[in-house]
Amino acid sequence: MVSAEFARIAPDVKLGHEVKIYAFVNLYGCQIDDESKIGTFVEIQKGAKIGKRVKISSHTFICEGVTIEDEVFIGHGVMFINDKYPRAATDTGQLQTEADWECTPTLIQRGASIGSNATILCGVTVGEKAIVGAGSVVTHDVPSGAVVAGNPARMIRIIETK
Repeated sequence: MVSAEFARIAPDVKLGHEVKIYAFVNLYGCQIDDESKIGTFVEIQKGAKIGKRVKISSHTFICEGVTIEDEVFIGHGVMFINDKYPRAATDTGQLQTEADWECTPTLIQRGASIGSNATILCGVTVGEKAIVGAGSVVTHDVPSGAVVAGNPARMIRIIETK
């Protein structure tokens, strides 16, 4: 289901089979695999890769450099960051271009869950079936099966993965 009304889906977006996209989304240059769901008010930028059967809830921002593997849950209002030192202008006062900054990749592994309003800094890996608590700020890698929460996100416990 792709609702063309009130959605901007650029022609360079690669969509798998049975992808569901709701209204007020902005997608360009990204890849979204089979059976994934993209909620309202979501932006996914060029170069981002979304796996199969991923659920991305409303008001989420997924920037260039983010890879989300299969069967991941992304809660409402999750923000990803891809630049460690963001600036609007260069030292000479000119607006920055793509040549003026470095995109730092982020990986969310299979089956992970990211709670609502979490912020995921660039350069981290969230391991398989890990859980990031709502409102957390992830500044370091999260091991597979870990539950983390807080600002900065800290290990709460390890869950058994099957």
